[in-house]
Amino acid sequence: MRAKKNLGQNFLIDQNVINKISECINATENDLIIEIGPGMGALTKKLKTKSPLICYEIDTDLKIYLNSLEDDKTKIIYEDILNTNIKDDIKDFKYEHLFIVGNLPYYITTPIIKHLINLDLDIDEMYFMVQDEVANRYSATYGSSEYGSITLYLKYFFNIEKLFKVSKNSFNPVPKVESAILKFTKRDDQLNVNKDHYFRLINDAFKMKRKTLKNNLKEYDLKVVDEILQRHYLNDTIRAEELSEAIFAELSNSLFERNKNG
Repeated sequence: MRAKKNLGQNFLIDQNVINKISECINATENDLIIEIGPGMGALTKKLKTKSPLICYEIDTDLKIYLNSLEDDKTKIIYEDILNTNIKDDIKDFKYEHLFIVGNLPYYITTPIIKHLINLDLDIDEMYFMVQDEVANRYSATYGSSEYGSITLYLKYFFNIEKLFKVSKNSFNPVPKVESAILKFTKRDDQLNVNKDHYFRLINDAFKMKRKTLKNNLKEYDLKVVDEILQRHYLNDTIRAEELSEAIFAELSNSLFERNKNG
């Protein structure tokens, strides 16, 4: 099977890596796994031994590999994951926990994850193969150059952990970049913020990463920004990447609450 560049296909062929990913996923027969981009089914064969499984594959040429894996507990859907409503596809399944697993095309990694979040599926855990640089950005901590609005957006919903790196030589064809496996775990301690206000604030705060926080937020009430920075002994030349999630939450609540009250 020749990989299709337009679909961002790189097939995972390293059995040690496949086994390692499978071992990370603690699903049981009472759970449900959704696999995105099963390819030729290398990981699918492992996942279907754990729990009922639904796979989404955009490339119908892969039917020759995947159709033989279908049975009463394994369903293959040949459709673009971005055009699906997974809620409809899983409504007849009874399960305790929902897991999502995928070797995501690197050029649309973030749109796929955002699509899954927007479906409001009550996902317990997700395990994704992503470009290593993207893994660092998603899992970054404040104070690092990788930390940004996408970090805070994803961390609103999930705790994110970089499990291990994967060599580019583990794929066929060999990609130009190194990869990594990320684990997303549903948060039980979501921030006490208005979600829309918070997301608007973090997008604005990181609009120009080289600028200071106050320069990026000049359309906001800078007196409120100053008050909160001083409360945390931070100077007014600080950049967004130096602020913790908790301080952004405090900023969001104070700025929008103050605005609401005039």
